[in-house]
Amino acid sequence: MLGILFIVFIIGLGMWGFPQYSVYKQSLYGQAELAQAEWNRQILIEEAKAKEIAAVSWARAEVERAKGAAEANQIVAEYLGGPEAYLRWLFIEQLSEIKGQIIYLPTEAGLPMLEAGKR
Repeated sequence: MLGILFIVFIIGLGMWGFPQYSVYKQSLYGQAELAQAEWNRQILIEEAKAKEIAAVSWARAEVERAKGAAEANQIVAEYLGGPEAYLRWLFIEQLSEIKGQIIYLPTEAGLPMLEAGKR
């Protein structure tokens, strides 16, 4: 009789305990998912901050590069005798690099001269 009571008690305990354990397990699973989502969100935020910092640094570097290029252009233009002479010098420098390529020059009307060398 005591053995049967013990078996009934164990079965009853299992019938009560299994749903409780299932709820507890789901709760732990939910907490783990929430923690993972929080970490993922923090990672995205930190990556966005890093991209923002990199973009600002890149923009500053580009500004400094442009200032340096403008200063160098100004020095060369002054050395050559003004902006028109500097532009002529740049044109001559580019001619040495193109070697056999077609060049389109704008005329007074802004239209390119297409067949100038064929006459």
